[in-house]
Amino acid sequence: MSETNGATGVGAGAGGGLDVAVRAAAELGEGPTWDAAAQRLIWVDILSSRVHTYDPAGGRRTVLATEQHVGAAKPRAGGGLVVNLRDGIGLYGADGAFSWLAHEPVPGRRGNDAAVAPDGSLWAGTMRYDEATGGGTLSRIAPDGSRTEILPDVTVSNGTGWSPDGSLMYYADTPTCRIDVFDVAGEGVTGRRPFVRIEDGAGFPDGLCVDADGCVWVALWDGGAVRRYTPDGTLDRVVELPVRRPTACAFGGSGLTDLYVTSARVGLGPAEQPLAGSVLVLATAGQGLAQPAFKG
Repeated sequence: MSETNGATGVGAGAGGGLDVAVRAAAELGEGPTWDAAAQRLIWVDILSSRVHTYDPAGGRRTVLATEQHVGAAKPRAGGGLVVNLRDGIGLYGADGAFSWLAHEPVPGRRGNDAAVAPDGSLWAGTMRYDEATGGGTLSRIAPDGSRTEILPDVTVSNGTGWSPDGSLMYYADTPTCRIDVFDVAGEGVTGRRPFVRIEDGAGFPDGLCVDADGCVWVALWDGGAVRRYTPDGTLDRVVELPVRRPTACAFGGSGLTDLYVTSARVGLGPAEQPLAGSVLVLATAGQGLAQPAFKG
């Protein structure tokens, strides 16, 4: 792991409290996650096989190179990280040592977004590199590494989040242009139904998070915005961004009031959208929920 020091925030010129937390040129920045124990933001650049961290208080940044494309990285309860890699779920110890928790390679497929459920399990998505319809899955990974397939026939498994009381789960399979909602039933889910549909031309639902009011925030790939929907599915806020391809959002900071948004440069020319690939932050956007660490 390498590291750099020094503040990186630079005014984005977008107003409304929007700023640049980390100026970067990530090919496919994704999966912002607030690590409460370390008071830092974790995010990944999937196609560059890098896990990044950022300490907003001191400006310290670190970079961990992984051996495979990394779809998500989340903190572990005992220190270290759990990572959703091309060939399965891996663990990094607090000392940086790597081991496989669930090694399940499938040719042409990789890990994508993931989230830690209220019970400390990891819900990890996969997708095919060619984005073939139905080529991915969403699975629950228990702390002991056992895997339960929750959703088969997913295309691009993305945002996953839970309501404040843990009774509902929200999920986006991006090409469907929907966020769906489920009832949580034990270690699984039931009653899948549409929560919101993204209208034509507004982009595609990517990563999401749920705030303390039960509202769902979602980044719109190719939509240049983050939206918030109330628990009844009403659109009540749109945050326009200076990047066309935001990928995911998460609350962080000491009071969980700042919304961090990752973005991507993939598919853009070198002179297009200078902030694409950076991590943006919307200060005092709302009140986030504390996210559990993976218990494995």
